[in-house]
Amino acid sequence: MKITWQGHSCFILEAGGKSVIIDPFLKGNPTAKIKPSDVKVDAILVTHGHADHLGDAVEISKHTGAPVIGTFELVNHCIDKGAAGHAMHIGGSFRFPFGRVKLTIAHHGSSTDSSSLGNPCGFIINMGGKTLYHAGDTGLFSDMALIGETNVIDVAMLPIGDNFTMGIEDAVLAVGFLKPKVVIPMHYNTFDVIKQDPEVFRKSLPRKDVQVEIMKPGQTLEV
Repeated sequence: MKITWQGHSCFILEAGGKSVIIDPFLKGNPTAKIKPSDVKVDAILVTHGHADHLGDAVEISKHTGAPVIGTFELVNHCIDKGAAGHAMHIGGSFRFPFGRVKLTIAHHGSSTDSSSLGNPCGFIINMGGKTLYHAGDTGLFSDMALIGETNVIDVAMLPIGDNFTMGIEDAVLAVGFLKPKVVIPMHYNTFDVIKQDPEVFRKSLPRKDVQVEIMKPGQTLEV
């Protein structure tokens, strides 16, 4: 599998000739290296409705035909705007041509234009023989331990930016709960209010068997 980070919480996953994008915040993202028109994917996964996550999902869906995948209210919002969509909800899973997706809880909000879009979520993605956990925007929660117990997580993408999500201290605890093989910090340094040093996160992890990948926007990791 190839994992490419576009800054903030946006990742492109490629495996077995299929590809998906998660939280496609490209326009207005000062760290993104691509434009929405550059994106050619089979699906668009969105954790919640805030503009820095929903981002360009509708535009990408319109020009690729790829469905937006997320919670029921968010996906119906996108469909109303002309996107294709596959609505799900927390705890549900579905097997798509590219792989299996399960929605997890996340403690955050989900709204756009002052309208509520239901609950936020995280994703467990089984694709290309790998299991990935994208936490979305969330605070720390103890059920991350259950996610770690019921899944062998190859890669976990965890926010460390603080203020709106977990900070470094709580993200370190999350790694202990999840027990991933690889962890990628995200949702930091996009804006001043979430400025963090990812090296502090790396050095704070007591588990030395966990590989921390501090990626640069546009960089690709193979796992």
